[in-house]
Amino acid sequence: MIYNSMTDNNTSKQTLLGMSLEELTSALTALGMPRFTGKQVADWLYKKRATSIEEMTNISKANRELMAEHFVVGRSAPVTSQLSVDGTRKYLFKVATGGLVESVFIPDGDRATLCISSQVGCKMNCLFCMTGKQGFRGHLPVSEIINQVLSVEESEQLTNIVYMGMGEPLDNVEQVMKSIRVMTQDWGLAWSPKRLTLSTVGVRKGLERFLRETTCHLAVSLHNPFHEGRLEIMPAEQGMTLSETLDLIRQYDFSGQRRVSFEYIVFDDRNDSPKHAAELARILRGIPCRINLIPFHQIPNVPLRPTTRERMEAFKTQLERAGYVTTIRTSRGEDISAACGMLSTKEQMGL
Repeated sequence: MIYNSMTDNNTSKQTLLGMSLEELTSALTALGMPRFTGKQVADWLYKKRATSIEEMTNISKANRELMAEHFVVGRSAPVTSQLSVDGTRKYLFKVATGGLVESVFIPDGDRATLCISSQVGCKMNCLFCMTGKQGFRGHLPVSEIINQVLSVEESEQLTNIVYMGMGEPLDNVEQVMKSIRVMTQDWGLAWSPKRLTLSTVGVRKGLERFLRETTCHLAVSLHNPFHEGRLEIMPAEQGMTLSETLDLIRQYDFSGQRRVSFEYIVFDDRNDSPKHAAELARILRGIPCRINLIPFHQIPNVPLRPTTRERMEAFKTQLERAGYVTTIRTSRGEDISAACGMLSTKEQMGL
Protein backbone atom coordinates (compact mmCIF):
# COMPACT_ATOMS: atom_id res chain seq x y z
CA MET A 1 0.00 0.00 0.00
CA ILE A 2 3.02 2.34 0.19
CA TYR A 3 3.60 4.19 -3.05
CA ASN A 4 6.01 6.58 -4.72
CA SER A 5 5.44 10.07 -3.33
CA MET A 6 6.15 11.69 -6.67
CA THR A 7 3.84 9.58 -8.82
CA ASP A 8 0.09 9.58 -9.41
CA ASN A 9 -0.92 5.89 -9.36
CA ASN A 10 -3.82 6.34 -11.78
CA THR A 11 -1.99 8.22 -14.52
CA SER A 12 1.69 7.31 -13.98
CA LYS A 13 2.36 11.03 -14.09
CA GLN A 14 4.57 12.68 -11.51
CA THR A 15 2.94 14.83 -8.83
CA LEU A 16 4.18 18.42 -8.64
CA LEU A 17 2.77 19.19 -5.20
CA GLY A 18 5.39 18.50 -2.56
CA MET A 19 8.37 18.90 -4.88
CA SER A 20 11.12 21.22 -3.72
CA LEU A 21 12.40 24.07 -5.86
CA GLU A 22 15.45 21.97 -6.73
CA GLU A 23 13.32 18.98 -7.73
CA LEU A 24 11.01 21.13 -9.85
CA THR A 25 13.92 22.82 -11.59
CA SER A 26 15.61 19.47 -12.31
CA ALA A 27 12.43 17.84 -13.62
CA LEU A 28 11.48 20.75 -15.87
CA THR A 29 14.92 21.43 -17.30
CA ALA A 30 15.05 17.72 -18.20
CA LEU A 31 12.10 18.50 -20.50
CA GLY A 32 14.04 21.36 -22.10
CA MET A 33 12.43 24.21 -20.17
CA PRO A 34 14.41 27.21 -18.79
CA ARG A 35 15.69 26.91 -15.21
CA PHE A 36 13.47 29.79 -14.07
CA THR A 37 10.39 27.67 -14.88
CA GLY A 38 11.03 25.75 -11.66
CA LYS A 39 10.61 28.95 -9.62
CA GLN A 40 7.50 29.88 -11.58
CA VAL A 41 5.89 26.51 -10.88
CA ALA A 42 6.87 26.66 -7.19
CA ASP A 43 5.16 30.06 -6.97
CA TRP A 44 2.03 28.67 -8.59
CA LEU A 45 1.93 25.65 -6.29
CA TYR A 46 2.73 27.28 -2.95
CA LYS A 47 2.11 31.04 -3.24
CA LYS A 48 -0.82 31.16 -5.66
CA ARG A 49 -2.03 27.66 -4.72
CA ALA A 50 -2.93 26.57 -8.23
CA THR A 51 -4.97 23.41 -8.61
CA SER A 52 -4.19 22.82 -12.30
CA ILE A 53 -1.29 23.29 -14.71
CA GLU A 54 -3.58 25.31 -16.99
CA GLU A 55 -3.74 28.07 -14.35
CA MET A 56 0.02 28.70 -14.67
CA THR A 57 -0.44 31.45 -17.23
CA ASN A 58 3.05 33.01 -17.10
CA ILE A 59 4.37 29.74 -18.54
CA SER A 60 4.02 29.37 -22.31
CA LYS A 61 1.10 27.34 -23.61
CA ALA A 62 3.51 24.91 -25.28
CA ASN A 63 5.34 24.30 -22.02
CA ARG A 64 2.10 23.93 -20.10
CA GLU A 65 0.98 21.29 -22.59
CA LEU A 66 4.34 19.54 -22.25
CA MET A 67 4.05 19.66 -18.44
CA ALA A 68 0.54 18.21 -18.62
CA GLU A 69 1.87 15.21 -20.52
CA HIS A 70 4.21 14.37 -17.64
CA PHE A 71 2.76 15.88 -14.46
CA VAL A 72 -0.35 16.47 -12.39
CA VAL A 73 -0.60 19.14 -9.69
CA GLY A 74 -1.83 16.67 -7.09
CA ARG A 75 -4.48 18.75 -5.35
CA SER A 76 -7.71 17.09 -4.24
CA ALA A 77 -10.66 18.48 -2.32
CA PRO A 78 -11.98 16.86 0.87
CA VAL A 79 -14.59 14.18 0.35
CA THR A 80 -16.73 15.45 3.25
CA SER A 81 -16.54 17.72 6.27
CA GLN A 82 -18.35 17.85 9.61
CA LEU A 83 -18.82 20.89 11.83
CA SER A 84 -18.82 20.52 15.61
CA VAL A 85 -20.99 22.58 17.94
CA ASP A 86 -17.76 24.20 19.23
CA GLY A 87 -16.62 25.34 15.77
CA THR A 88 -14.15 22.51 15.17
CA ARG A 89 -14.37 21.14 11.64
CA LYS A 90 -13.25 17.64 10.60
CA TYR A 91 -12.32 16.90 7.00
CA LEU A 92 -12.18 13.52 5.27
CA PHE A 93 -9.69 13.11 2.41
CA LYS A 94 -9.44 10.19 -0.01
CA VAL A 95 -5.83 9.34 -0.87
CA ALA A 96 -4.30 7.74 -3.95
CA THR A 97 -4.15 4.28 -2.37
CA GLY A 98 -7.93 4.37 -1.97
CA GLY A 99 -7.65 4.88 1.78
CA LEU A 100 -9.06 7.74 3.82
CA VAL A 101 -7.50 10.18 6.28
CA GLU A 102 -8.89 12.93 8.49
CA SER A 103 -7.74 16.46 9.27
CA VAL A 104 -9.18 18.71 11.97
CA PHE A 105 -9.45 22.50 11.93
CA ILE A 106 -9.54 24.02 15.44
CA PRO A 107 -10.35 27.74 15.82
CA ASP A 108 -9.31 29.27 19.15
CA GLY A 109 -9.35 33.06 19.43
CA ASP A 110 -6.60 34.42 17.20
CA ARG A 111 -5.20 30.92 16.60
CA ALA A 112 -6.39 28.80 13.70
CA THR A 113 -4.82 25.35 13.96
CA LEU A 114 -4.98 22.45 11.52
CA CYS A 115 -4.26 18.97 12.82
CA ILE A 116 -2.95 16.90 9.90
CA SER A 117 -2.41 13.19 9.26
CA SER A 118 0.79 11.53 8.05
CA GLN A 119 -0.31 7.91 7.56
CA VAL A 120 -3.38 5.89 6.64
CA GLY A 121 -3.95 4.16 9.96
CA CYS A 122 -1.02 3.63 12.33
CA LYS A 123 1.40 0.89 13.38
CA MET A 124 1.77 2.08 16.98
CA ASN A 125 -1.54 0.58 18.20
CA CYS A 126 -1.77 2.63 21.39
CA LEU A 127 -4.57 1.19 23.52
CA PHE A 128 -6.38 4.52 23.87
CA CYS A 129 -6.34 5.58 20.19
CA MET A 130 -8.95 4.76 17.55
CA THR A 131 -6.56 5.28 14.64
CA GLY A 132 -4.44 2.29 15.61
CA LYS A 133 -7.52 0.06 15.73
CA GLN A 134 -7.80 0.19 11.93
CA GLY A 135 -4.25 -1.07 11.45
CA PHE A 136 -1.63 0.39 9.13
CA ARG A 137 -2.54 0.97 5.48
CA GLY A 138 0.32 3.08 4.19
CA HIS A 139 2.44 6.21 4.47
CA LEU A 140 1.13 9.46 3.03
CA PRO A 141 3.46 11.00 0.44
CA VAL A 142 4.47 14.63 0.88
CA SER A 143 1.89 15.68 -1.74
CA GLU A 144 -0.99 14.30 0.33
CA ILE A 145 0.33 15.82 3.55
CA ILE A 146 0.61 19.28 1.95
CA ASN A 147 -2.74 18.83 0.19
CA GLN A 148 -4.47 18.78 3.58
CA VAL A 149 -2.96 22.17 4.43
CA LEU A 150 -3.91 23.77 1.11
CA SER A 151 -7.32 22.20 0.54
CA VAL A 152 -9.31 22.84 3.73
CA GLU A 153 -11.74 25.76 3.56
CA GLU A 154 -9.80 27.69 6.20
CA SER A 155 -6.41 27.25 4.50
CA GLU A 156 -5.70 30.96 4.06
CA GLN A 157 -6.36 31.79 7.71
CA LEU A 158 -4.26 29.02 9.32
CA THR A 159 -1.75 30.13 11.95
CA ASN A 160 -0.49 26.76 13.19
CA ILE A 161 -0.02 23.20 11.95
CA VAL A 162 0.18 20.21 14.27
CA TYR A 163 1.23 16.74 13.11
CA MET A 164 -1.15 15.10 15.56
CA GLY A 165 -3.67 13.49 13.23
CA MET A 166 -3.74 9.91 12.02
CA GLY A 167 -0.43 8.04 12.09
CA GLU A 168 2.96 8.39 13.76
CA PRO A 169 4.76 11.22 11.89
CA LEU A 170 8.26 9.97 12.64
CA ASP A 171 7.43 6.50 11.30
CA ASN A 172 7.01 8.34 7.97
CA VAL A 173 9.94 10.65 8.60
CA GLU A 174 11.15 11.10 5.00
CA GLN A 175 7.82 12.41 3.70
CA VAL A 176 7.09 14.41 6.86
CA MET A 177 10.49 16.12 6.66
CA LYS A 178 9.81 16.98 3.02
CA SER A 179 6.48 18.50 4.02
CA ILE A 180 8.15 20.59 6.73
CA ARG A 181 10.59 21.84 4.12
CA VAL A 182 7.75 22.85 1.79
CA MET A 183 6.01 24.70 4.61
CA THR A 184 9.08 26.54 5.92
CA GLN A 185 11.25 27.39 2.89
CA ASP A 186 11.01 30.75 1.11
CA TRP A 187 10.09 29.06 -2.18
CA GLY A 188 7.29 27.18 -0.39
CA LEU A 189 4.72 28.42 2.10
CA ALA A 190 7.45 30.37 3.97
CA TRP A 191 6.08 29.69 7.45
CA SER A 192 8.19 30.05 10.57
CA PRO A 193 9.15 26.60 11.94
CA LYS A 194 7.71 27.81 15.26
CA ARG A 195 4.24 27.54 13.72
CA LEU A 196 4.68 23.77 13.35
CA THR A 197 4.42 21.16 16.11
CA LEU A 198 5.08 17.46 15.66
CA SER A 199 3.70 14.86 18.06
CA THR A 200 5.42 11.51 18.52
CA VAL A 201 5.43 8.46 20.77
CA GLY A 202 9.20 8.24 20.21
CA VAL A 203 10.74 6.67 17.10
CA ARG A 204 14.51 6.69 17.40
CA LYS A 205 15.86 7.43 13.93
CA GLY A 206 12.98 9.74 13.09
CA LEU A 207 13.26 11.69 16.33
CA GLU A 208 17.02 12.06 15.97
CA ARG A 209 16.56 13.48 12.49
CA PHE A 210 13.67 15.77 13.42
CA LEU A 211 15.58 17.27 16.36
CA ARG A 212 18.76 17.66 14.34
CA GLU A 213 17.34 19.07 11.11
CA THR A 214 14.44 21.29 12.24
CA THR A 215 13.63 23.88 14.89
CA CYS A 216 9.92 23.00 14.94
CA HIS A 217 8.19 22.39 18.27
CA LEU A 218 7.99 18.86 19.67
CA ALA A 219 5.15 17.21 21.57
CA VAL A 220 5.84 13.82 23.18
CA SER A 221 2.97 11.40 23.82
CA LEU A 222 3.93 10.29 27.34
CA HIS A 223 0.80 9.09 29.21
CA ASN A 224 2.60 7.10 31.93
CA PRO A 225 5.94 7.88 33.61
CA PHE A 226 6.68 4.24 34.50
CA HIS A 227 8.14 1.88 31.88
CA GLU A 228 5.81 -1.05 32.58
CA GLY A 229 2.73 1.15 32.84
CA ARG A 230 3.54 2.91 29.57
CA LEU A 231 4.28 -0.39 27.82
CA GLU A 232 0.83 -1.71 28.79
CA ILE A 233 -0.89 1.04 26.80
CA MET A 234 1.82 1.96 24.26
CA PRO A 235 3.61 -0.94 22.52
CA ALA A 236 6.12 1.56 21.05
CA GLU A 237 7.70 1.80 24.52
CA GLN A 238 9.38 -1.51 23.64
CA GLY A 239 11.18 0.04 20.67
CA MET A 240 12.33 3.33 22.21
CA THR A 241 11.77 3.68 25.92
CA LEU A 242 10.62 6.92 27.48
CA SER A 243 13.94 7.12 29.30
CA GLU A 244 15.82 6.96 25.98
CA THR A 245 13.49 9.55 24.47
CA LEU A 246 14.11 11.97 27.34
CA ASP A 247 17.88 11.39 27.16
CA LEU A 248 17.81 12.40 23.50
CA ILE A 249 15.66 15.48 24.15
CA ARG A 250 18.10 16.65 26.81
CA GLN A 251 20.75 16.96 24.11
CA TYR A 252 18.84 19.86 22.51
CA ASP A 253 18.06 23.39 23.67
CA PHE A 254 14.42 24.03 24.52
CA SER A 255 15.09 27.05 26.73
CA GLY A 256 14.49 29.60 23.96
CA GLN A 257 11.78 29.86 21.32
CA ARG A 258 11.72 26.18 20.47
CA ARG A 259 9.36 24.31 22.80
CA VAL A 260 8.86 20.76 23.96
CA SER A 261 5.62 19.67 25.59
CA PHE A 262 4.50 16.37 27.04
CA GLU A 263 1.02 15.06 26.34
CA TYR A 264 -0.57 13.08 29.15
CA ILE A 265 -4.01 11.50 28.75
CA VAL A 266 -5.33 10.92 32.26
CA PHE A 267 -7.06 7.58 32.89
CA ASP A 268 -9.02 6.54 35.97
CA ASP A 269 -6.96 4.34 38.32
CA ARG A 270 -4.31 3.82 35.65
CA ASN A 271 -2.04 6.90 35.70
CA ASP A 272 -3.80 9.53 37.81
CA SER A 273 -2.34 8.93 41.29
CA PRO A 274 -0.02 11.20 43.31
CA LYS A 275 2.67 8.54 42.76
CA HIS A 276 2.37 9.03 38.99
CA ALA A 277 2.49 12.81 39.29
CA ALA A 278 5.60 12.62 41.49
CA GLU A 279 7.38 10.29 39.06
CA LEU A 280 6.42 12.47 36.10
CA ALA A 281 7.89 15.49 37.84
CA ARG A 282 11.04 13.53 38.62
CA ILE A 283 11.77 12.19 35.13
CA LEU A 284 11.19 15.58 33.45
CA ARG A 285 13.46 17.48 35.82
CA GLY A 286 15.87 19.73 33.94
CA ILE A 287 13.82 19.87 30.72
CA PRO A 288 12.15 23.29 30.15
CA CYS A 289 8.70 22.10 29.13
CA ARG A 290 4.95 22.31 29.38
CA ILE A 291 2.76 19.39 30.45
CA ASN A 292 -0.65 19.09 28.79
CA LEU A 293 -3.19 16.96 30.66
CA ILE A 294 -5.81 15.56 28.30
CA PRO A 295 -9.22 14.10 29.17
CA PHE A 296 -9.68 10.57 27.85
CA HIS A 297 -12.40 10.16 25.24
CA GLN A 298 -14.04 6.78 25.60
CA ILE A 299 -13.65 4.49 22.58
CA PRO A 300 -15.28 1.09 21.95
CA ASN A 301 -13.92 -2.15 23.39
CA VAL A 302 -11.12 -0.54 25.40
CA PRO A 303 -10.81 -1.17 29.18
CA LEU A 304 -9.90 2.44 30.01
CA ARG A 305 -12.03 5.09 31.68
CA PRO A 306 -11.63 8.85 32.00
CA THR A 307 -10.56 10.10 35.40
CA THR A 308 -12.65 12.59 37.33
CA ARG A 309 -12.18 16.32 36.98
CA GLU A 310 -11.23 16.49 40.67
CA ARG A 311 -8.38 13.98 40.26
CA MET A 312 -7.17 15.74 37.15
CA GLU A 313 -7.11 19.07 38.99
CA ALA A 314 -5.21 17.50 41.88
CA PHE A 315 -2.70 16.01 39.42
CA LYS A 316 -2.26 19.45 37.84
CA THR A 317 -1.75 21.13 41.20
CA GLN A 318 0.91 18.60 42.21
CA LEU A 319 2.86 19.21 38.98
CA GLU A 320 2.57 22.98 39.34
CA ARG A 321 3.93 22.79 42.87
CA ALA A 322 6.88 20.87 41.41
CA GLY A 323 7.53 23.85 39.13
CA TYR A 324 5.94 22.72 35.84
CA VAL A 325 3.66 24.81 33.64
CA THR A 326 0.68 22.48 33.39
CA THR A 327 -2.59 22.87 31.51
CA ILE A 328 -5.75 20.81 31.23
CA ARG A 329 -6.58 20.74 27.57
CA THR A 330 -10.15 21.53 26.60
CA SER A 331 -11.72 18.81 24.47
CA ARG A 332 -12.67 20.04 21.00
CA GLY A 333 -14.86 18.32 18.43
CA GLU A 334 -15.85 15.35 20.58
CA ASP A 335 -19.37 15.32 19.12
CA ILE A 336 -17.95 14.64 15.63
CA SER A 337 -15.22 12.21 16.82
CA ALA A 338 -12.53 14.81 16.14
CA ALA A 339 -11.04 14.98 19.64
CA CYS A 340 -7.71 13.52 20.75
CA GLY A 341 -7.49 9.78 20.03
CA MET A 342 -10.79 9.64 18.16
CA LEU A 343 -9.68 9.96 14.51
CA SER A 344 -10.53 6.71 12.81
CA THR A 345 -12.23 7.23 9.41
CA LYS A 346 -15.25 5.20 10.50
CA GLU A 347 -16.21 4.98 6.81
CA GLN A 348 -13.01 2.98 6.27
CA MET A 349 -13.49 0.74 9.28
CA GLY A 350 -17.11 -0.03 8.45
CA LEU A 351 -18.30 1.22 11.86
